Amino acid sequence: MSAPIDPTSTSAWAELSAIRDSFSPDLRGWFAEDASRVERLSLPLADLHVDLSKNLVTDEIVAALVRLAEQTGVAERFAAMLEGAHLNTTEDRAVLHTALRRPAGAAAELIVDGQDVDADVHEVLDAMTAFAQRVRTGEWRGLSGRKVTHVVNIGIGGSDLGPVMVYEALKPYADAGIEARFVSNIDPTDIAQKTADLDPETTLFIVASKTFTTLETLTNARLARDWLWAGLASAGKMQDDEQSRKDAVAHHFVAVSTALDKVADFGIDPDNAFGFWDWVGGRYSVDSAIGLSLMVTFGPGVFGELLAGFHAVDEHVRTTPLAQNVPVLMGLMNIWYTNFLDAQTHAVLPYAQQLSRFPAYLQQLTMESNGKSVRWDGTPVTTDTGEVFWGEPGTNGQHAFYQLIHQGTRLIPADFIAFVNPAYPLEDGGRDVHGLFLSNFLAQTKALAFGKTAAEVEEEGTTGALVAARTFPGNRPTTSIFAPALTPGVLGQLIALYEHITFTQGTVWGINSFDQWGVELGKQLALQIAPALEGDADALAAQDPSTKALLAYYQANRQN
Repeated sequence: MSAPIDPTSTSAWAELSAIRDSFSPDLRGWFAEDASRVERLSLPLADLHVDLSKNLVTDEIVAALVRLAEQTGVAERFAAMLEGAHLNTTEDRAVLHTALRRPAGAAAELIVDGQDVDADVHEVLDAMTAFAQRVRTGEWRGLSGRKVTHVVNIGIGGSDLGPVMVYEALKPYADAGIEARFVSNIDPTDIAQKTADLDPETTLFIVASKTFTTLETLTNARLARDWLWAGLASAGKMQDDEQSRKDAVAHHFVAVSTALDKVADFGIDPDNAFGFWDWVGGRYSVDSAIGLSLMVTFGPGVFGELLAGFHAVDEHVRTTPLAQNVPVLMGLMNIWYTNFLDAQTHAVLPYAQQLSRFPAYLQQLTMESNGKSVRWDGTPVTTDTGEVFWGEPGTNGQHAFYQLIHQGTRLIPADFIAFVNPAYPLEDGGRDVHGLFLSNFLAQTKALAFGKTAAEVEEEGTTGALVAARTFPGNRPTTSIFAPALTPGVLGQLIALYEHITFTQGTVWGINSFDQWGVELGKQLALQIAPALEGDADALAAQDPSTKALLAYYQANRQN
């Protein structure tokens, strides 16, 4: 892999810096003077309608940003990713999450590192489909012969955030009488609460861990196994012997892992293990076997539509010129805000309760990918990287943090996401509640863009010090993303959109967006500290003074 291009050394960066030095945003004026601004900056992306017109950009800025993408090789690096180049330099791996959603036989075969990637992907998809159908139809049954009614996915990070988010988003599509739950936190409260009202006889656990060594996941898996054994035994459905325990695990546990030996040691039949590959990063894996819980609850057809939505955006990025390429343009605008206008955070505000977990999902996708201070060749970055992504759904956020976005001193770009047709069309006194909801979606972006002047406030009769308090500065940038409905395909498109926004930014900054070494140190230290919590004097002595004091507080207050 060639050395990254320093973005600050490009002519486009110099051009953008010069623009920034004399930049004075004026969305009111720009809209008043340019009747075609909305049309020019509204672009289609598969089923999505993306309105970029309320961003703090002019044609000159957009053109310079596109040149920055050209001069840092965004299109070339994307093509290399699709072909299986080892973009993940620190782990010497290809980056092929896009291959997870390639339709069978729809393109030339993809051979990477001697492996037929398409054949591998579709072999696993076929196995997932067959298994999901067995569970959904009741062919697969628990130890006592009863049909599965609940699937509990045990994972963490990408093995949890993606499936949780998609499950919440697509709940209206659950059609087999099977509910999914998700356990991730090693805090025992998580698994205790998630299993409290479940029947062991009708519960299926999916343990999702590529290496089958993840501390949190394996701890929770063992707790789940103990819960299953205890519950089946107390109901008189299982004998207290090794073979009975083995049979119970075989009927109630499957794995998403490639470590078949460890899966078998746990008691899971390796034939019921569904693999994925080292070229799939956890935060890019929801469309792999990590989505098994989704295929079980929604069915293979819905999962296929989700994959098709991903692929539609992949194709858009691959075939669309940079100047009309929606994910690239959104990534470049994030560069503009982060590196030239000093924005530090980015809000994602879905006006859809079903997307309640979407901001949390994006936190891992964006911040684990681009929270880096070295470039892919190990040299220091030459500019700020990454943003803090955050958000809440709908009007909940309006009554929480919108005050800061509207009238605070910090610039906070925001993406607003909404759907024309609701999953649950309800009326209140003959009034369409969804229409009322969407009026807020439209009003907020209008208010953020155009604000309210002191003169307009005074015209309403306000005087004195209250005028300043009720004045809104405007020029707060937003992107509006609209779609007809939150379908599986549309959800796939939204996820892929942000994957490629993240890719664009990482490429411009010259960083490896596909490793996550920053999560490792704390995990290593936790293994060293755990014995101290359990009374190991040597482990305690090895700690720093602050950690020792905290451990002493723990020991003094722990009630056994």
